[in-house]
Amino acid sequence: MQYKLSQPELSQQVDLTERSSLRKHLRRARRALPNNQQQDASFTIVDNLRALIPEHDQYRVAVYLQNDGEIDLHPFIEFCWQHCANVTFSLPVLHPVCKGHLLFLRYAQNTTMVQNKYNISEPALACSDVIPTSDIDLILMPLVGFDISGNRLGMGGGYYDRTLAFTQHTTQKPKLVGIAHDIQQVDTLPIAPWDIPLNGIVTPTRMLHF
Repeated sequence: MQYKLSQPELSQQVDLTERSSLRKHLRRARRALPNNQQQDASFTIVDNLRALIPEHDQYRVAVYLQNDGEIDLHPFIEFCWQHCANVTFSLPVLHPVCKGHLLFLRYAQNTTMVQNKYNISEPALACSDVIPTSDIDLILMPLVGFDISGNRLGMGGGYYDRTLAFTQHTTQKPKLVGIAHDIQQVDTLPIAPWDIPLNGIVTPTRMLHF
């Protein structure tokens, strides 16, 4: 989905300045968390994430690699590699053709990784490793901020929103769960027309379902 609203139309529907200011504030707060609290969060969240995984059915889970103070999912990924043979992981990759979109590529212990333009590791592009987004069961999404209604504020690039726009018009779609520190919650987020709502939020202390 391409965003076709003009700048005046955008300004009428959402306060872009407010979103930008809130994003900067929450990113600073997230990065300011001490290392020991970051490490504790990455291990504490494992049990909450395990509750989302069925015991026997094959299950495809998209994850992310930690950046900019996000919760590190490696302890969860490592646990599943060791104990959950039914789980297949994938990672988002910047789409090489459709600008502003993502592909999801299979992610395993022996996956060859490269650095993208944001200096984030992603699987080396191979068509045989692409997993159609509609075939993924669960997407664990990083976020900058969230509210109690399941709205998500991302980094501002719109990659997930564009890639997941199809979920608003189909029944075959992944469950979308945001991963966040508790300090990333706000009372109400300023919502844009293109924002894709979440099905749930997982933090180190709780699980929210919408």
